[in-house]
Amino acid sequence: MLAAARRLSMRARVAIILAVLALVVAATPREVERYGDNLQIALPALAIGCSVLNGDVGEYLARYVVMFTGVHGTKRALGDAPINLRPSGSLLGFPSGHTATAAFGASALVQSCITGHPVAKTVVILAAAFTGASRIEANAHTIWQVLAGAIWGIFCDRFLRPGSPWRGPVLRRLSALWRRGRTR
Repeated sequence: MLAAARRLSMRARVAIILAVLALVVAATPREVERYGDNLQIALPALAIGCSVLNGDVGEYLARYVVMFTGVHGTKRALGDAPINLRPSGSLLGFPSGHTATAAFGASALVQSCITGHPVAKTVVILAAAFTGASRIEANAHTIWQVLAGAIWGIFCDRFLRPGSPWRGPVLRRLSALWRRGRTR
């Protein structure tokens, strides 16, 4: 009985995720950049919904805050360094926040929500990849900025989960940086 409920729950989750992603694509104006804008919101929003169902929303939000802070802190810290320059010539390009957010949400969905459904996993991963590609197509980021965003988003989801050997050292280092920044 419990296994049947879990299968039904997985089917319902997959159906909801695929339906929401289809609605996002259908409702988005036919501009590549807008698809990326909307998918970078939809993927982590779906993942937070799943984390609520899984009972680990606090953990999810903590990892998201680390990811978000890391993205925007890096952009600010790099200032006018060449790697931080967008193709348009403006600053704050490294790493791509849209891509980091989409990759983070996709990784969380694949890891904790749709573990037994390869088609849904593929759709979610492609949606995150399309988000990154949309940033390149829109001349908002270089391929390296997008790649760095994807790596950072996946890192924050996968390696900061409870039980990960990376979690302790990373969180200690972030805490030390936070304390040092507050004393300046």
